[in-house]
Amino acid sequence: MDDTSGTEKPCPQTEWMIAVRDRRDRTAFARLFDHYGPRLKAVAMRGGASAAEAEDIVQDVMLTIWHKAHHFDPGRAQVSAWIYRIARNRQIDLFRRRARPEPEEIVGEERNADDAAEAVALDQEAARLRAALARLNLDQRHMIEKAYLGEMTHVEIQEETGLPLGTIKSRLRLGLQRLRHELKELRKA
Repeated sequence: MDDTSGTEKPCPQTEWMIAVRDRRDRTAFARLFDHYGPRLKAVAMRGGASAAEAEDIVQDVMLTIWHKAHHFDPGRAQVSAWIYRIARNRQIDLFRRRARPEPEEIVGEERNADDAAEAVALDQEAARLRAALARLNLDQRHMIEKAYLGEMTHVEIQEETGLPLGTIKSRLRLGLQRLRHELKELRKA
């Protein structure tokens, strides 16, 4: 307690969250990610999520925190309570999706796989994707290639590269955002 003002100094996590909310501070966000990421994963796994599902929940929660930071009010809730509530809601959503029955496969009329027009369209789309990937930052492109083309988990990428999970996830998120933008621009052309 600060004797001169009569108010308590906020905890570091609250200060980081306020920096994210007010200044979109990436360093503060990385600290939040490093602090809460492992804790959120452990909570999700104790709640019944697999390791992969828990990582997805953490990624989704942290992305939500970044996008909804303007909603954080330290006067209404502690940062930890706010973050864990978001995580709890994501886990509930996961379990609801899991409980839904799979729709039956709809068998339609058989299509000719050698349809020339479809093959050309797929080749053009693949070429656009390769061109968009080539324009990415090298670090982001490597992360996307490992995660999506190499089908590696974030932990496997971490073990291979030695990079922190937060860095890996940030590069993936930023790379995917840029890819979406690049591909949207290509579709307009």
